[in-house]
Amino acid sequence: MNSLKTPKKNPNPNPNDDLPAQLKRLGLLLTAQRLDDLLARAASQRWSPHQLLEEVARVESEDLARRSLERRLAQARLGRFKPMADFDWHWPRKIDRPLVERTLTLDFLTEARNCVLIGSNGLGKTMIAKNIAHAAILAGHTVLFRTVSDLLADLDRDSPGVRRRKFRFYARPALLALDEVGYLAYDAHAADLLFEIINRRYERNSTLLTTNRAFKDWNTVFPNATCIAALLDRLTHHADITLIEGTSYRVRESELEATARKKACPERSAGTERNAPAHRS
Repeated sequence: MNSLKTPKKNPNPNPNDDLPAQLKRLGLLLTAQRLDDLLARAASQRWSPHQLLEEVARVESEDLARRSLERRLAQARLGRFKPMADFDWHWPRKIDRPLVERTLTLDFLTEARNCVLIGSNGLGKTMIAKNIAHAAILAGHTVLFRTVSDLLADLDRDSPGVRRRKFRFYARPALLALDEVGYLAYDAHAADLLFEIINRRYERNSTLLTTNRAFKDWNTVFPNATCIAALLDRLTHHADITLIEGTSYRVRESELEATARKKACPERSAGTERNAPAHRS
């Protein structure tokens, strides 16, 4: 006579024990992390199933936006920079403020226009460029910020396959910001690499570029390069060009600091003399 078999006990009697793992696999990371608190609030406030799902959708959307912003900021590699509120518009002798402020609204991105900032050292070109790039990131755009020397070093690969992947990588973002064109001289091969990037982005995605050289002097940056005319043609065809003139703001700050130190030194010396003990004869 066959005896009835005792059914095996469920080793996991609580169906919620495995729920966090399932939520993580679905990409609901914040819900999985705060599941107990979420269910407790739903019970205490007597949420309907619809209200519970609304709360899950809300917190996950906010968390997704936060993680997306962090990822785009990390990928952009902006580094440290001052906000435009700190920019001294009165220091440059010449700057088209309305054009810069319009560029900060990002209207040029919708038309795949380019933006070029031309000026000598210490006039805030990089500061403006980083603020434009940061505004684009906050608006949800993909951005890469690189010095042109870093870009060319990254593209100068022996493997044609790796170089092609790099070309696609730099052609993809909505905004590519290239800083410090003209500070170093490059060979014709470097000019060809830069032309390839500008050409791939032409009329597709926007490029933001800072340079301390007028376009007529780019032959000294890329001597013996045959593609400079074609490169500039594509860069400037649909572009807002801002010329900034003046003397270096960094030099001004150094002079002000030096003046402040000179004024402080006599005061300290006088204070030292007053506080020194009198010598007895």
